[in-house]
Amino acid sequence: MRHGIVLFTSDRGISPAAAARAAEAAGFDAFHVPEHTHIPVKREAPHPRTGDSSLPDDRYLRTLDPWVALATAASVTTRIRLATAVALPVESDPITLAKTIASLDHLSAGRVTLGVGFGWNVDELADHGVPGGKRRTVLREYLEAMRALWTQDEASYAGEFVSFGASWAWPKPAQAHIPVIVGAGATEKTFRWIAKSADGWLTTPGDTDIEDKARRLREIWHEEGRAGEPEISALGVRPDPEKLAGLEAAGVTETIFGLPDRSPEEVEAWLQRLAGKLNLPAASR
Repeated sequence: MRHGIVLFTSDRGISPAAAARAAEAAGFDAFHVPEHTHIPVKREAPHPRTGDSSLPDDRYLRTLDPWVALATAASVTTRIRLATAVALPVESDPITLAKTIASLDHLSAGRVTLGVGFGWNVDELADHGVPGGKRRTVLREYLEAMRALWTQDEASYAGEFVSFGASWAWPKPAQAHIPVIVGAGATEKTFRWIAKSADGWLTTPGDTDIEDKARRLREIWHEEGRAGEPEISALGVRPDPEKLAGLEAAGVTETIFGLPDRSPEEVEAWLQRLAGKLNLPAASR
């Protein structure tokens, strides 16, 4: 089981580049960042954790662009995977976003993992012209269209929300297939969507009984005819050896630990302590 970290990036605190470099040096496998283009002041969408329009963290208002953040991280690392937890692809133009992600994967020698969300903040989605009731359909089309641009010499796509004729688009990603992980609540509908359109699941902070849910996803995965096993990333778990062993036995492939909102020196020390608890290879630290 791999171990990654997530930095809720903002315009204060440790920079993504410094955090990614420290995480790689400490032996972690992946560096994740989130995305919000903006937060409408007047809105009705309840936050999943607070249950109302209030936000649990003011960094939602200050989030850095994920692809710029990961590009800076790519420039100072060589091994750690560069991921989003989560990005909101439907808030960008799919052709432009496909180019951005392909360029990052090309320049980082194939280290991108695309964590995506449907978008809990429907007010934010509305400003991008995305109907809240159609957000799953829009995301599916975006992913299909981007995969076409990543893999086909003359790519085209025709859908309800995305459509373009035969086009050239290089660079192609260094990876033959960029992994797509969906961060969403553990519902039957979500697991069916993942089995049909993605490569795995990222838990939410509200998810409990992750072991049982991971087993259910694996059942659905095979019911839908998918080969192998889904990627399963558990967010916000404690570094308890017994708990981690249980998650791995249930099919969890990665744990993701949130970095504290502290000074660079404190964050780097925190990473070293966590790496020690996880028994990450000393040669990497």
